[in-house]
Amino acid sequence: MNDTPGWASPGSAPSDGREPGASGPAEPADRPAGPEQPAQPADRPGAEPTSPGTKWSKEQPPPGQWSAPTGPTAPGQAPPPPPPGQGWGAPPPAPPGGGHRGPGGGWGGYGAPGGHGGWGGPPPAAKPGVIPLRPLGVGEILDGAVSTMRSYWRTVLGVSLTVAVFTEIIVVLLQGLVLDNTSTEALNDPDATLSELGDALTDTTVNSGVVFLLSLIGTVLATALLTTVTSRAVLGRPVTTAEAWRDARPQVLKLFGLIILLLLIVAGIVTVAMAPGLLVAAAGAGGPGLALTVLGFLGGGVVTVWLMVRLSLASPALMLEKQSIRKAMGRSAKLVRGSWWRVFGIQLLATVIANVVASIIVIPFTFLAATLGGDGVGGLLEGSGDLGWTFLVVSGIGSVIGSMITFPITAGVTVLLYIDQRIRREALDLDLARAAGSRGPGAPGAVPGS
Repeated sequence: MNDTPGWASPGSAPSDGREPGASGPAEPADRPAGPEQPAQPADRPGAEPTSPGTKWSKEQPPPGQWSAPTGPTAPGQAPPPPPPGQGWGAPPPAPPGGGHRGPGGGWGGYGAPGGHGGWGGPPPAAKPGVIPLRPLGVGEILDGAVSTMRSYWRTVLGVSLTVAVFTEIIVVLLQGLVLDNTSTEALNDPDATLSELGDALTDTTVNSGVVFLLSLIGTVLATALLTTVTSRAVLGRPVTTAEAWRDARPQVLKLFGLIILLLLIVAGIVTVAMAPGLLVAAAGAGGPGLALTVLGFLGGGVVTVWLMVRLSLASPALMLEKQSIRKAMGRSAKLVRGSWWRVFGIQLLATVIANVVASIIVIPFTFLAATLGGDGVGGLLEGSGDLGWTFLVVSGIGSVIGSMITFPITAGVTVLLYIDQRIRREALDLDLARAAGSRGPGAPGAVPGS
């Protein structure tokens, strides 16, 4: 039974059915009413005159704490005030000699320990790290990701810089030595034949696909390392880059497998959705086939977005719970169930913020690179400029700086969303509070409760 103040409703009688202030055994509620006793004569020695039918003395003790006096008052007399410091109304008055209000709204030293007195609600949640250990709001999730960057900037920037530099060097070398030799001028030529347009489109697709794949590899590595850093930051524990890598290394290959599987699922959904339109277009009905293909692409895109949000927490589940790929996907679907729009909105907001901040840095570097090399800014805007080494190196520096910002924000928000959903569904905050209170040398850094 809950014995906290306020378990009974305000103004309710005690549970045994007795009137406040009554003495002696209570009368059963279902007892048949007996005959009314006659009033005592007023001239009887030692007797007090009472009203007919009553069993109570006229002189009663003060009313109890739960009900105010209900008897009639004399004409012109104000009803007595309620007992001080009791009931469900305003907070208790200041104690004699002064005092101060505690964080819960009560006066310090009055009522429950800590100055709450049962008036200001529960005490604030513990915050051993970058977030309070309770269900989080949108602002707290974003602030937690930024606080992780600020509090553990050496490790976060070290991980992001290492991964971004490694990825960008490979991208620049491939674009300068291999991919820049592809012919894409036909895309800007109105007199180009269908065959030339197809070849140019294929070259552009291959170029973009290789760059995307390399960027994906960098993102996976950064996510694996930053997941460990963020989970330690929740408990307020420091972590070095070497420790983060040592903790994440056993799961990195599984994380690659998870990302590749998700990409194959996306490609399969879009292909199946567009297949009817492609078949109709191949049969000779170009107009209807094109329309059906576009509709299929849009429908496949909607299904893909829905599924990707459902599986968006699979990465932290795989890294922190040491799950297999299949179980991590199942865990994500379970945690997101019933909160799809919330998870989608928070991740979309974080992605927009990260890309806007990164664009503020990348775009000036791109224009600077076009000015220093290639055919200038005009060639860049027209799409006819040749990618020289100067352009690739300068724009690559901007991409590295942008990645140092986007990696921590996107990875941090995803991990904190995962922890928030587990707090809401599995009371993970209790395990986190115990882990934060019992931390010591050699304590594990992963989120407990797995």
